[in-house]
Amino acid sequence: MNVTTSPAPKSSILLEIELPAERLSRAIDEAVRALSRRNRVPGFRPGKAPRSILERFLGPSAVLDEAIEKLVETGYRAALIEGDIRPLSNADVEMVQAEEGKPLIFKATVQVRPEVKLGDYRNFSFGPEVAPVDDEKVDKVIEELVDQNATLSPVEDRGAQKGDYAVIRFAGTRDGEAFEGGTSDRMAVVIGEDRLIPGFEEHLVGLKVGETTEFDITFPEDYVEASLAGNVAHFSSSIKELREKVRPPIDDDFAQSMGNYADLAALRDNVRVRLQGNALDGARHGFADKIIEYAADNAELELPDILIDQEVEVMHDELRGTLARQGIPEDAYMQITGKNHDDLHADFRPGAEKRVKVLLVLSRIAEAEGIVVPEEDIAAEIESAHRRYGADKKLIAYFESDRGRSYIKNSLRRTRLVEGMIDEWLAAHPEFGPLPHLEETGAGASVVGGTAQASASLGATDPGSLMDSEDEVAEAVAQVAD
Repeated sequence: MNVTTSPAPKSSILLEIELPAERLSRAIDEAVRALSRRNRVPGFRPGKAPRSILERFLGPSAVLDEAIEKLVETGYRAALIEGDIRPLSNADVEMVQAEEGKPLIFKATVQVRPEVKLGDYRNFSFGPEVAPVDDEKVDKVIEELVDQNATLSPVEDRGAQKGDYAVIRFAGTRDGEAFEGGTSDRMAVVIGEDRLIPGFEEHLVGLKVGETTEFDITFPEDYVEASLAGNVAHFSSSIKELREKVRPPIDDDFAQSMGNYADLAALRDNVRVRLQGNALDGARHGFADKIIEYAADNAELELPDILIDQEVEVMHDELRGTLARQGIPEDAYMQITGKNHDDLHADFRPGAEKRVKVLLVLSRIAEAEGIVVPEEDIAAEIESAHRRYGADKKLIAYFESDRGRSYIKNSLRRTRLVEGMIDEWLAAHPEFGPLPHLEETGAGASVVGGTAQASASLGATDPGSLMDSEDEVAEAVAQVAD
């Protein structure tokens, strides 16, 4: 057997494999015996029908096709072993020569573990950027607190205004006929937020409780219901209930109602401290993102399509999870956005490529830096997941699987890499001061999230596992190719 190996695009290898003519001849003899055993040919005992009869019974190319299929499979596997090649997916096979009496020649293109050529990832010229906290930001938080603690009071002596909370009745017709979704006896709206058809709520302004108004309105051209888009409808609407938001005065009494604060000044001081903590936390996250981007931009690698395709599926499943938490069916989301499955995947692909590159580059840097995650840390994450997400049986089963453990290990390894680089920079720049985290940093916090949920749902392999030791790579490759 002769095997020629050459690189191909997108982290692929092209194998040109030539098997001698006698191998094909033996494969044909084996194919005759196998087909004769598997097929009942009238007049012959199993395994005894000759080739000519089989080809008359099964088709003129049946024997040769069977022989070639088996020979390609065994030749391809032998070439992988000979070249110590660990494929990420099944090969694309192209027949070059398949004639009796001649060598069998075929090409096999297979995606393999990508080679990551690291560039500089330490000598960056930027640092953390902390957003300043001024009186305007403090005032905005106080205003939000006041708004959250406002009460709704009935309105009796005036007409509706923007910002009022109303319960309305409406009935719509088109060409004198009622249409689906055009009638409601009770609907709550905040006048001026334009939650209904654009322009609808403007007709309610000035209307008092019990009063009715009639008007025509044109549905937008891009309205979800195609039969109504761009059409004019007539509506009759009345206000059944009307309330206004009454905000408490911003004074010491309000501050004391918010907690253990002596006065408004104490509340403002507390808000300022919290905003400053958020600013430091945001600066640390932003700094981490810039370090990651710097490392990825300076690295060179070709991304296998199979890893990008997997990440696209993960991102799609993340979207499904987000929609489910909001109570939005995926079909409804598709209808609202006007996108189909292929459109969504096309939208996801650039982000998936970037995410896969980042995961591979960070995992390679972590390997170069010798960052090791002890088994007890992985076990601690799984135990924490049991406590926090025990009801999610699929997530727990994923974390306990080899793929899930690999996901945890690589998530922790990448996090510790970046956080370590930040701490090293801060140690070298003491004038900057501390840059603490606000969020939980204990076991379970670093690996569980929308991506973990989606990976568990799909049984996905963490691309970073391909950067592990050779034994682990072989297992990860097998998992991706499943």
